[in-house]
Formats: sequence, structure tokens, C-alpha cells
Amino acid sequence: MIEILNSARLERARDTGALVGNILHTLKQRSTVGTNLLDIDQWAKEMITEAGAQSCYVDYAPSFGRGPFGHYICTAVNDGVLHGRPHNYTLADGDLLTLDLAVARGGVAADAAISFLVGKARPAESVAMIETTERALAAGIAAAKPGARIGDLSHAIGTVLSKAGYPINTEFGGHGIGSTMHQDPHIANTGRPGRGYKLRPGLLLALEPWVMADTATLITDADGWTLRSATGCRTAHSEHTIAITDSGAEILTRP
Repeated sequence: MIEILNSARLERARDTGALVGNILHTLKQRSTVGTNLLDIDQWAKEMITEAGAQSCYVDYAPSFGRGPFGHYICTAVNDGVLHGRPHNYTLADGDLLTLDLAVARGGVAADAAISFLVGKARPAESVAMIETTERALAAGIAAAKPGARIGDLSHAIGTVLSKAGYPINTEFGGHGIGSTMHQDPHIANTGRPGRGYKLRPGLLLALEPWVMADTATLITDADGWTLRSATGCRTAHSEHTIAITDSGAEILTRP
């Protein structure tokens, strides 16, 4: 299903997007050395509930997961990159943490992710990888305008990732979003320009470049959810929900 939002629903999307951005910003500030992933999940639950919003994750049970997710945010550390299920782990100096959050309010969902280093340690390779996903996200957003094709966005994202030397996995990528979290069209993190669905005003998309330092192969953790790099290398993930407008892309999930 592909949804096109009218002006009233687009206003609700802006509201939900701002909520997601603000929660992620707050959680990043709170996530320090000694923070437990379960504390992050609890803080997310409290902020979502206080805002009168609904988690898109708690009851989420797709074919690639083992039962309902059961938590309010994805917390992936170091070699974890997607669908990181919060567990009893205490963050250490230099850990690379990815927070991925999707909520719905007013009947419209928004989805975003950030990767950052915890504490004072700044491993150069990790800094470069995070910055590359952020640049790839910016390139994809810049390519998103009425009349462009999904392949144009994928190509823009993939060009940045491949030039930086990262292998690209195409199993998971960006997606349409609206009344539900995951909708068509799928937006791979590499692709051919001029191909795929034509963008039009009112379309919401979640763009999410993610990479693993030295592999394109994922393995599933024993928790049945967390996806990790097959080699144990570090990973990074950046995501925004955007709206296609007459003049281009509007980022909805900035804090």
C-alpha cells in the first residue's frame, strides 16, 4: 500500500515527526557510560505514553522476527545494526549505539534512527562510518522531489556508501510510511536512477542508510530479533522520515 497524505494529515505527520526527533534527542543526551539498555527502553516508554502516542514496536510481529518485539525502541550496540532488542547491557566508553524509534500519533507514524558514540572515546573508524551514513541520508533527501523515482534516491544513497568503501546490504532499507510504520515502496540503499515509483506531493518516506564496516552479511541474534554483522564488525544507521512537497523533501523527524 502507498498512501498520499492530504494537508490535514501532513500536519499530523509533522507533529508525530517532531515527537520522534525530540525523544531521540533526549535519549541521546541520557545515554552515557553506565546506562543500561533497559533504562533507555523505559525512558522511551514514558515519553511516548506522556505524549499520548503509541509505540509501533511493542506488538510488532513481522515474519523476520520471533514473536512480538515487546519493547518501545530498538537499541543496537557495536556489531548490532537493525532491530536491536533492548536487554540487560550496560553501555561502556566508546560503544557505538544506534537508537531506532517509530511511534504513531493522530493516526500517522514517523520513524527515525541515530548512531553515536557513548562516552569520550572516539574511534576514527566509527566516527567515519557514522558520518558516512549521515551524508548518504542527506544525499537521498536531496534527491527526493516530485517527479523523481525511487531509484534516484537509492542511487544517491548508494553512491555515498560505495565511494566510502562500505559493502551494501539490500535486504533491509527505507520504506513508505503513513498510517502504518512499514509501507510500500521499498527504498534499497543502492539502485539505478530513473527506476521505480514516481514521487508525488503528500508521500511520506523513511530513508535509512545503514552499513557494516567490512561485510554485507547479516546474522540474527539468539533473541530472534537483533541483526548483527556476520564478522562482528561495527555498524551504523541513520534515518529520517520525510514528506514530499511541491518544492522538495521536508524532514519531519528533526528534534
